[in-house]
Amino acid sequence: MKPEWLRRKLPDPEALNRMRSLLQRHGLNTVCQGALCPNQGECFGQGTATFLILGKTCTRNCTFCAIPTEERPPAPDPEEPRRVARAAAELGLKHAVITSVTRDDLEDGGAPHFARTVRALRDVNPEITVEVLIPDFQGSGEALKMVMDSGPDILNHNLETVPRLYPEVRPQAVYSRSLELLKRAKEMAPAKLTKSGLMLGMGEEKVEILGVMADLRQVSCDLLTLGQYLRPSGKHHPVARYVPPEEFDELRGEGEKMEFKAVFSAPLVRSSFHAAEVFKELHYPQISQITQRPEKKHQS
Repeated sequence: MKPEWLRRKLPDPEALNRMRSLLQRHGLNTVCQGALCPNQGECFGQGTATFLILGKTCTRNCTFCAIPTEERPPAPDPEEPRRVARAAAELGLKHAVITSVTRDDLEDGGAPHFARTVRALRDVNPEITVEVLIPDFQGSGEALKMVMDSGPDILNHNLETVPRLYPEVRPQAVYSRSLELLKRAKEMAPAKLTKSGLMLGMGEEKVEILGVMADLRQVSCDLLTLGQYLRPSGKHHPVARYVPPEEFDELRGEGEKMEFKAVFSAPLVRSSFHAAEVFKELHYPQISQITQRPEKKHQS
């Protein structure tokens, strides 16, 4: 049974239906639905979503993730970037978050599709800020440059867990390759923000978490998200433990000492949850902390 601090309010069914109808009308996917995000009800209720491009099946078999896998997914839809831009305009988004499945079947990893989506968003609304949450493109510097040249405001790539657990949790990923991607992104565009995140409760030790945080600062990563791993099904990697809110607070404090620009740390934090607020807070120096705390009263 999940602890009390992980229980969420029941979402407004009307708001959920409105968002699902909009996504269906534009033929779009979201990571909120594909990855069974626990914050889906809240985000949809507020009229926000993280758009999932390049299809809805992944070529990798990460044991923490609910997104279905397929060796040869369908080719990317050339109209998808424009549909994302139209949906973002209809929602009135000031900050758009774009992520994707991993497409190791494509030589470029789908990087041009990311770039076209960023540009399509700006064509519709030149004032919109854009965050991209990208895969590792199998270490391709060319693919990363395509994305960076499109001008996203935040480049996010999640390390997800500590190096020791990669063989179990991310068997087709390489920890050093992901760190190198973040390092290159910052070198390509020093003024842009880079971001990464970890899911806790998969069997890692605190010293390992702090080690990953130090590695991220070594590559000048600006923003960090820390949240509780929740097992999507009995077939996925088990939850080793539920990390209490107090430990998330402690880790936020450690991150602040390491001089991350912002640390968003709490059980229900996800890499794109409240992304617009994170970006906005960084532009107001009088606000020094970014946190998300569970409410005291919950409904299951």
